[in-house]
Amino acid sequence: MSEQKTLLLTGASRGIGHATVKHFHAAGWRIFTASRQNWVEDCPWVEGVLNHIHFDLEDIDSVQETLPLIKEKLGGRLDALVDNAGISPKGVDGSRLGVRQTDYATWLRVFNVNLFSCALLANGLFDELRASQGSIINITSIAGARVHPFAGSAYASSKAALSALTREMANEFGRYGIRVNAIAPGEIETSILSPGTDEIVARQVPMQRLGKPEEVASLIYFLCNSGASYVNGAEIQVNGGQHV
Repeated sequence: MSEQKTLLLTGASRGIGHATVKHFHAAGWRIFTASRQNWVEDCPWVEGVLNHIHFDLEDIDSVQETLPLIKEKLGGRLDALVDNAGISPKGVDGSRLGVRQTDYATWLRVFNVNLFSCALLANGLFDELRASQGSIINITSIAGARVHPFAGSAYASSKAALSALTREMANEFGRYGIRVNAIAPGEIETSILSPGTDEIVARQVPMQRLGKPEEVASLIYFLCNSGASYVNGAEIQVNGGQHV
């Protein structure tokens, strides 16, 4: 019998992250989640609470300090690291924050969560990923390649940088059997859609509908399995054709 595979996912409490946990759990994977949020009680398995690691990706010192605990829990191998956590600050009225509205503290907070923590987790868990010939999936965004009416400048810049980091890690880690890919979602149906999303879908999305979190989760799962064993350094658009 083959050894049970292990997933570590950041940002599991809702949306794409929550759907991903459900998908991998249904496939029999052992799952660890990591975020500053407590475990969401509507996830229907007991080990979800036991395997949740609480730390704040905004606090890089916290990430570094928590790595020994993560490594201990993993027990020497990690088949998939999914960097799903991300923040996109808004103005007091929910408005988009451009460069002129974004102070240094906000830039740093966004980049800590959306970029720097991804690099530090990959580096800190390199041995575990190498041991299992594992896979890293970075969740980028359509906003990383084009100006978006809702995503602010810091968020968009961090996601563009995460695309570059994906290429860098794919090049650096590939020789060790670790594949690194990115998925760039467009308008996905979650509980926090911005007002005006319907208009974007009507005007910009050829498929004329929102994406479902499960449609992203199923692609994450595919990229972490043998069917994608020669896919490395790719960024796959999941947006119903919005990018065209």
